[in-house]
Amino acid sequence: MIRFLQLPLRRFRDSEDGSMLVPFALWTPVFLGLILSSIELGTVTIRHTALERAVDETVRDLRLGTGEAMDHATLKQQICDSAAILPACMDTMHLEMVRLDMRDWSAPETSADCVDVSEAVNPQRGFEFGKGNEMMMLRACYKYQPITPAGTLSSSLAKDDDGYTALVATSAFVHEPL
Repeated sequence: MIRFLQLPLRRFRDSEDGSMLVPFALWTPVFLGLILSSIELGTVTIRHTALERAVDETVRDLRLGTGEAMDHATLKQQICDSAAILPACMDTMHLEMVRLDMRDWSAPETSADCVDVSEAVNPQRGFEFGKGNEMMMLRACYKYQPITPAGTLSSSLAKDDDGYTALVATSAFVHEPL
């Protein structure tokens, strides 16, 4: 009886058919995780760069006082027009502008004021336009949903209850006197 089983078991032990299946099964998830993380990192980098550039362009126009009356809606529209790559920019971006007093310093809030997508209305925490020769800080918070919610990079990003991640761009400037 043992001889009857011995030959097929020896043949099975010595066979190399399918030997690449085990490394393939072990390494495929690692490589897929790397690919998804690379795509996510590239997307985050492009979006953050576009947001920073749009805020810088808008602050330049604001600082120089090109004559256009700027309010919250105008600034937001100008930033979203400059950063056309940001999807749903007008709905998921929140601006905050505060005056900074260099003589009587009090640090601005460290956390950015972001949109709460679960709320229909998002009130402004602080938006002061400022006058000539005043130091101002403009902070834009843009929220987006990561491309790969289960990816290794996006799982380490801070998210709110709805799965949105925030990108923040800050710029300080002094209003030129008129």
